[in-house]
Amino acid sequence: MSSVLSVAINKKGEKMKVALVGLLQSGKSTILSALSGKAIPPIGSTSIEEVIVPVPDVRIDWLSEYYKPKKTTYATIDCLDLPGFNFTDEHGHAGSRRLINQIRTSDLLVLVVRAFENSAVPPYRNSVNPSRDLAELHTELLLADLELVTTRIKRLEKHIDKPTKTQAHDKAELALQKKLEEAIESEKPISSAIQTDSQHEMIKSLGFLTLKPIVVAVNIGEDQLDKKFDFASRIDSTVEALTICAKLEYELAQLDADSRREFMTDLGITESATSKFVNSCYSALGLTSFLTVGSDEVRAWPIKCGTVAVDAAGKVHSDIKRGFIRAETIAFDDLKELGSEKAVKAAGRTRLEGKDYIVQDGDIIDFRFNV
Repeated sequence: MSSVLSVAINKKGEKMKVALVGLLQSGKSTILSALSGKAIPPIGSTSIEEVIVPVPDVRIDWLSEYYKPKKTTYATIDCLDLPGFNFTDEHGHAGSRRLINQIRTSDLLVLVVRAFENSAVPPYRNSVNPSRDLAELHTELLLADLELVTTRIKRLEKHIDKPTKTQAHDKAELALQKKLEEAIESEKPISSAIQTDSQHEMIKSLGFLTLKPIVVAVNIGEDQLDKKFDFASRIDSTVEALTICAKLEYELAQLDADSRREFMTDLGITESATSKFVNSCYSALGLTSFLTVGSDEVRAWPIKCGTVAVDAAGKVHSDIKRGFIRAETIAFDDLKELGSEKAVKAAGRTRLEGKDYIVQDGDIIDFRFNV
């Protein structure tokens, strides 16, 4: 597993964008600052903040301690913090709608709702009501998608009868768009009107918001750490809703590692909410990690669940994919249990996988290739 590759490692990879969206004073910016360790932006900021956030991984921690590499690289996600939405008046509504349309290229939406009480921070619509706020956010996303569908239908209808190379495709899309319009007007998810992969591909580039995976983050107070929230009537049962005390997590982020552990122990916290938050986003994106190890670098590589070995090789470098021979693979759990690569091989747990092997989360892979 420690062989040296004769090609440069591809450092670009995929950028998976996570957009934090919420109403005014929901605490999105504090969450982002807790994730990044940076200062909280001033109230009323109108810019979109962006930070690259590492994905916590205890396997990478263990492997780095074991191999003592020159460099350790965690998987990352790209987090965007939009200014708070305000739908209480016409001006705020127009500005919020413009912001909503800027997140259509995001891969995941995190809907942040406020549950904490703080007299110094006036709540949206003069009261703290996370269920109401979640419903309002969801409705506005639906309306933004309805506007997009309506515009697309009008555009297609203008030239649908003209003989063009794309006429058949345009007719099929028009029929689909009308089904989407009907679904949204009935307050049904857009996905209910999409029956095939080809239909999904047909509209993928439009960036429908309600087709994106969603995570709900409830921003709680320090006196609500054990409180549970039920949004069954507001969101699909498959959507994860997690709690995070942004104020507490931001304070933890400002401490050094030893002080942070001590503070968490005093509070009875075994894992920071920010770690849970990032890993929840990673999972909701449909991502998993394979690992590469050696004296130069220990690294987690994000891939979509179901990725085959030859495509995983391409994440490291295109030459490795082109000259792929096999993937020498061991499971992280086997290495940790048995203590060394030598012991894993002696136990017969090292595997030689072909190009069609579906890479599993935690696979430690040494790609063999020839170019």
